[in-house]
Formats: sequence, structure tokens, C-alpha cells
Amino acid sequence: MRAYDLCKPLLFALPAETAHRATHRLLRTAQGTGIEGLVRERYAVDDERLRTDVFGLDFDTPVGVAAGFDKNAELPSMLTALGFGHVEVGGVTAERQPGNPRPRLFRLPEDGALINRMGFNNEGADRVGARLADADLPDAPVGINIGKSKSTPLADAADDYRYTYDRVADAGDYFVVNVSSPNTPGLRELQDRESLERILGSLVDAGAEPLLVKLSPDLAGPAADEALAVVDDLDLDGVVATNTTIDRPDNLENPNRAERGGLSGDPIEERATGMVSFIAERTDVPVVGVGGVTDAAGAYRKIRAGASIVQLYTGLVYEGPSLARDINRGLVDLLERDGFDSVEAAVGADL
Repeated sequence: MRAYDLCKPLLFALPAETAHRATHRLLRTAQGTGIEGLVRERYAVDDERLRTDVFGLDFDTPVGVAAGFDKNAELPSMLTALGFGHVEVGGVTAERQPGNPRPRLFRLPEDGALINRMGFNNEGADRVGARLADADLPDAPVGINIGKSKSTPLADAADDYRYTYDRVADAGDYFVVNVSSPNTPGLRELQDRESLERILGSLVDAGAEPLLVKLSPDLAGPAADEALAVVDDLDLDGVVATNTTIDRPDNLENPNRAERGGLSGDPIEERATGMVSFIAERTDVPVVGVGGVTDAAGAYRKIRAGASIVQLYTGLVYEGPSLARDINRGLVDLLERDGFDSVEAAVGADL
């Protein structure tokens, strides 16, 4: 039995956000100490076949932490010690925000899912930017997810995103424009072509590179095509697919299915993988696959569907700290089984 199997009932006895904060404090306490080194020895997987180059960055493994887990950029080094090949921090907004009222994070254990309506709670671009500037960042890519401040009118969104980028520009290895969270009023309206061109164009002019956009799984086909046209027109470096969904599959069992917010985890795995395939078939830029990754088989499906790298968050809640290691080991076995000599060779194999 894994140690996490013993701890999990205790964590799940706490409200979801309380448990997350307790885990966060534990990781922060260990970061930068001898414990971090021991953790790295136990969980890091070093295998040449897992290494990949994506939008000009070197990734030791294709498995990373999705935005939302480390909103204020406090844990990049410790998370890579757990075996993750990259960490995406944020979402960071121009203004410090408390987020939506609690409770705002809900477990659906029977469904292997979470619902959140956090609302971009974070310390704001000035403070997060200063922390990143002073941090001993890991030797792994650190991405920065940028969101819109709740109080900023949609018409002023481009300036809001630009302010945040300017404050974190020197510390990030890549930057993701989040216009797809369902928890900031009106944010998803920014996925239309005109808004995307204004926001992303401003960041391109500012020199943001590599620059990616994170899209919603709820984006209809024609709207997704329009968004991808902007990606191509502005010569962006990649697409993150996908964010959480506001849809509720009929087979959800837990009563928390009635809560408002974005659904993540097992129920969106197939849909997110389909979105990866949809995007990879329509553009040549790298795709970051996110949504329902809980094991090596799920990560591999996204890679074969066209994802150059993958990310997870909800899986950590249910599977615990060994998840990145287990996925990385499993990926090596799957690559060997199918005759691929690297992750890169498997990307898009099912297209």
C-alpha cells in the first residue's frame, strides 16, 4: 500500500480547499531543504526516451503540472522534484484577487473529478513577478498562465493581460493566455477572433515568447477554427487544450455535480483528448494536452492524439505525489511496446 493511500482518508475528511492548502504548506516547507533532494531521488525518472524539445524548450519528461495548482509561483522547484518535467504557475492577474466566496472547490470521488469556481484567486502580478525574480527556479521550464482581472472591463482586457505579462516576463520560460476559465464573468467571450487578435497581438508586440493560448473544451467547432486561425495568423508557439468544462455528463454520480464551476478529471478525459486531436489536425504548432490525465495510458492517448507534452492537476488529488513518476515509467513501457524510440516519435501517431 502506498503512503498516500494511508493519508488520503485524512485529507478527504477536510474540505477540498483546506486539504489543498495543507498539502501546499507541506511542500513549501520541504522545498529548498534536504528533503527536496531525497524526494527528487525517489520520484524523478531519468530516461532519454522521455526527453523532448517543444517550442524551443527542453523537457526532461513530457508530464507537467497544470495551472491552478501553484497559483502564486511558490512551488516550482518542489514540484519538479516530484518528477514533473515542467510547471505552469498561475493564473496570475494584474490585480490581487481573493477569488470567489468559499466553498469553491468540490470533490466528486465516485467520478474521479473536481469542480472549481476559484475565480483566479492570486496575489497579483506585482507580487508574483517579484517572487519569481527572487526564486531559485528549477532546471525545468516554468510557464506562466495569465488571466484577466475580474474588475477589468472586457474592452480593456488587452491592457490588463499586457500589464501582467510585463511584470512576469523576465522569469517565465513560456506564457499562456487564459481566455477559457468559466469562473471569471465574460472571460470566455474573449475567445472570439477580434478579442483574441487584440489580446494576443498586444503580447506579440511586447515580445512574449513562447506564447500559447488556452482554449475551452466547450468551444464549438467553427469558433475553435476561428481561434486557431488567429494562432496561425499571429504565429503563436502553441495551444493548451483544454480548460475545465461547464458541461455535466449524465453519468456523474456525486451530488456535488450540481455545483457551479468548471469540471475536471476523469469525466472530461475523452473530450479533452478529442480536442487535442481536433487542434493537432488543424495547426502545426505544438499542443499541450490537459484534462483527465491520471495514468500513463491516458497521457499516452493524448500524445498519440497530437500532444507534445501533457499536464495534470486533478489526478494529483486522487493519485498522490507518485503520479508523475508512475506516468513517466509507464510511458517508457508503452513507447517500448509500440516500437517508438522517443516521446517525440509517438506524437500524433493516431492522426
